[in-house]
Amino acid sequence: MEKYELLPGQLLHERIVRMSNFFTPQPLEEQWILAAHDLHYWSKLSSLSLSKSEARATGFPLSKQLVEREVLIAGGSVQAALFALEFGIAMNIAGGTHHAFSDRGEGFCLLNDLAITANYLLKQQLRKKVLIVDLDVHQGNGTASICKANPDIFTFSMHGAKNYPHHKEISSMDVELADGTTDHDYLNLLDQKMSEILRQFNPDFIIYQSGVDVLHTDKLGRLGMTIPGVKQRDKKVLEFARELSAPVMCCMGGGYSADIGTIIDAHSQLYRVAQDLYF
Repeated sequence: MEKYELLPGQLLHERIVRMSNFFTPQPLEEQWILAAHDLHYWSKLSSLSLSKSEARATGFPLSKQLVEREVLIAGGSVQAALFALEFGIAMNIAGGTHHAFSDRGEGFCLLNDLAITANYLLKQQLRKKVLIVDLDVHQGNGTASICKANPDIFTFSMHGAKNYPHHKEISSMDVELADGTTDHDYLNLLDQKMSEILRQFNPDFIIYQSGVDVLHTDKLGRLGMTIPGVKQRDKKVLEFARELSAPVMCCMGGGYSADIGTIIDAHSQLYRVAQDLYF
């Protein structure tokens, strides 16, 4: 949780943003949670009545404060998407909770802000085709499961083949990466797959899960990427969005390097690239 406190300070220190650029998320209305999540699951989660095994699967001790935090994260992603419609790009410093399924939480994720935001945009008729680009090192299994029946949402996950989750869901497009994958191979694959996506799907909005656990320094990642490689990755995604004139909402996803400074620097790069390309 430390990075969520440190990242805003770093962005202000570098003068990438001003205080006026930040917004305070509001709790998401229940109807939008239920557009992506099962009523029975939400009832148990919101009343703190998950079974011990269900709570254990989330990775967190269940509490009222935890549920409130998850609702705020989802609200932040929806609000960021609305800002993106206005300004072309916006960020949720938290978010990226891609392991939450419709009917259960997993992997430190209780509500899936990616699926919730995509559904919000479509049901409010703000956009017609939403592409979710998930470049966290872990597959967006919950997102894939929730969105699989919706032809207006394309889920793209590029992730470690041997990493969590051990059972992978089927996204619209999955790219499994070998342990130790380097910048060169990763970025070439990303170029190829983004071109393939355009042959199958024409998005008018992009949600970008920009996890930095792809770094070679990451305790959980198992890949071989560098800080400059991650910057190029982010640049490719944002340039892709600009070329399509598709607004993009970015959420931070994972990052578990031993040095917190490495994590903050890696996440800050996305904001630096956005500043260069959009403002």
